[in-house]
Amino acid sequence: MADESFKEFVLDQLSALSDVRARAMFGAHGLYQGERFFAILDEGRQSQADYVARGMGPFAYESKGRVMTMGYHEVPPDVLENAPELIEWARRAIKIASARPKGPARKAK
Repeated sequence: MADESFKEFVLDQLSALSDVRARAMFGAHGLYQGERFFAILDEGRQSQADYVARGMGPFAYESKGRVMTMGYHEVPPDVLENAPELIEWARRAIKIASARPKGPARKAK
């Protein structure tokens, strides 16, 4: 798993938002507010129009020899360094995540 210092930095930057936490997933971390998943942290990558407009690429990972991409994009470095702006970007991502219907519950195997 990646260096924990980046995760701690991002959580500190988002500390003004209530109930934000990171949970390990895919060898990275998912960011949640309550039960709403809104971002991925992986070597400095996170959650489309604002990200694409800033030229930030999609989150991609390798699985079974194939490169998989997701609908999450990298956060521009200047936004990441500016806590108030990062919080606004996170609020937009949380609002979008909250508008999505929850998928069916997964059955335990």
